[in-house]
Order: sequence, then C-alpha cells, then structure tokens
Amino acid sequence: MFPLAREFGKMLLFVGGFLIIVGLLFLFGKDIPYLGNLPGDFQFERGNFHFYFPLGTAILISLGGSILLNFLFWLFNR
Repeated sequence: MFPLAREFGKMLLFVGGFLIIVGLLFLFGKDIPYLGNLPGDFQFERGNFHFYFPLGTAILISLGGSILLNFLFWLFNR
C-alpha cells in the first residue's frame, strides 16, 4: 500500500469522527445540562432587542476540543 494512501485513510477517519461528534452535538445539544447557561454566558434584553454571547460555553467547548485533538494527534503519531 502506498504511504500517501495510509495518511489519507487516517485523515478520512479523523474527519469522519469529527463530523459524527458535531452531528451528535446538534442532535443532543439541548439535552446537555447547563450548556448555554454557564457563568460567562452573557444575555442582554431591552425591549425588542435580545443579545446572547455564550463566552463561557465557547471556552468550555474550545478546551474540550483542544484536549480531544491533542489526544488524537498523540494517538496517530505513536
């Protein structure tokens, strides 16, 4: 088997796994407790204006994604 095909296969597995995780988050995201209501998630309402900025949720998702990606890169580079 060609070395390039092996790397392409790893990349396809990684992308497929990422898409599955994103799909599951879209399906079950509302069922995750406290997601979107964490400290640091800002909500402003005044009359007809509503502004929502999920800073705490974004930081938590970013941290989890970084840990997961580092683990996967470590796993594939053994």
